[in-house]
Amino acid sequence: MRRGEHLYAGKAKSVYTTDDPDHLILHFRNDTSAFDGEKTAQLERKGMVNNKFNAFIMQKLEAGGVKTHFERVLSDDESVVKCLDMIPVECVVRNVAAGSICKRLGVHEGIDLDPPTFEFFLKDDARHDPMINEYHIRAFGWASQEEIDEMIAATFRVNELLTRLFADGEMILVDFKLEFGRFHGEILLGDEFTPDGCRIWDAHTREKLDKDRFRRDLGGVVEAYEEVAHRLGVSLG
Repeated sequence: MRRGEHLYAGKAKSVYTTDDPDHLILHFRNDTSAFDGEKTAQLERKGMVNNKFNAFIMQKLEAGGVKTHFERVLSDDESVVKCLDMIPVECVVRNVAAGSICKRLGVHEGIDLDPPTFEFFLKDDARHDPMINEYHIRAFGWASQEEIDEMIAATFRVNELLTRLFADGEMILVDFKLEFGRFHGEILLGDEFTPDGCRIWDAHTREKLDKDRFRRDLGGVVEAYEEVAHRLGVSLG
């Protein structure tokens, strides 16, 4: 499959057309950013690690009954994915209080959340991804009630599958965000699942093994991603 026109460049990924209108090439770059792009850096090997990590997770989710846009790995830092009509909404599940919820609600980091919390955010960097609810989504036509219900159900299914997977690697899946899109009438999981878009802690020490290492200047960002991959059995060779 040949790479065609450059369609879009996000903070850490680029999207290209292919010779098949139903498929795109997702290029994972070595770029990393935080705070809506205010802090940026180039991290060697990051694109490769995230590409292979994402492929591993997407295949696990497919095996668990979650429909995704992932097709196959194309190269060290590229994958072929289905071309989705993306819904501009982020679905966030939190198993442990961390990040923005602590600031918003004045709660301490590290509180176990039972049941896990679910939140919607509008995907809009310029407005810092404001929190929204189902009424906003329906009123502005971003998704139907049926699509909302599908996204919620799929997000909790992902949480069920990956909480167990990370626990087997002696890690805590603290929180994560998902994005969905439409493909020939179906709602599919799109974008990516990597340590860039979730929080992962060591189950015993609660050491941070995700992008918080970059946000908080802890160092060893890619090394932490590789450690997570190793514990899950992701082949990076």
